[in-house]
Amino acid sequence: MQEDALESRRVHCPYCDTPFTLWVDISQGRHMTWQDCPQCCAPIQMRIEVSEISGELESVMLGQDDDVL
Repeated sequence: MQEDALESRRVHCPYCDTPFTLWVDISQGRHMTWQDCPQCCAPIQMRIEVSEISGELESVMLGQDDDVL
């Protein structure tokens, strides 16, 4: 992971609504990942969309562990 490939987004936990800063590694391109909430420790599912043309972060979708993203 390269530091210049990291982008931050301010997001809210889909379980407890706690705001936190999510660091996204855009060098991985489009991908799915999970991260535990820093407040309630619930598993958050994340769908990361990165433009294949520009390489820029297009969207970050968060859901509960059993959601279909």
